[in-house]
Amino acid sequence: MLKGIDPLLNADVLQALRAMGHGDDLIIADTNFPSDSVARQTALGRVLRIDAPAARVVKAVLSLYPLDTFVDDSAARMEIVGKPDEIPAVQKEVQKEIDAAEGKSWPMVPVERYAFYERAKQAYCVIQTGERRFYGCFAFRKGVVPPDAE
Repeated sequence: MLKGIDPLLNADVLQALRAMGHGDDLIIADTNFPSDSVARQTALGRVLRIDAPAARVVKAVLSLYPLDTFVDDSAARMEIVGKPDEIPAVQKEVQKEIDAAEGKSWPMVPVERYAFYERAKQAYCVIQTGERRFYGCFAFRKGVVPPDAE
């Protein structure tokens, strides 16, 4: 245990988050996402795991992870097939965590299912959660941490 770091963030996840650079993508996926096969194609090359609901994982990650302010798609959600405008409960819960972490409204952009898979393959890494609800899949583009004010 470490002070100030969410205990859900295990050593493998912390190492990956630290190693990522500006513009790298992080995928947080539900239990049905093909995390292992997709993660093999990422920069990290293996799947990471946090066995907790998606919103709880997002809260832990965003406690340390800055979102990219230079792009419009730094927070994205997988669209429901055939219902691109529908937002299920799991995505609403994650949206609340994003807004809380950023201190303002930060809407997720929708990404079509197969386009999401392609984005995930280009990501730095994939964290598979214990989320069992469908469409609990999200992409977060890493931003920067500014230097301390002098």
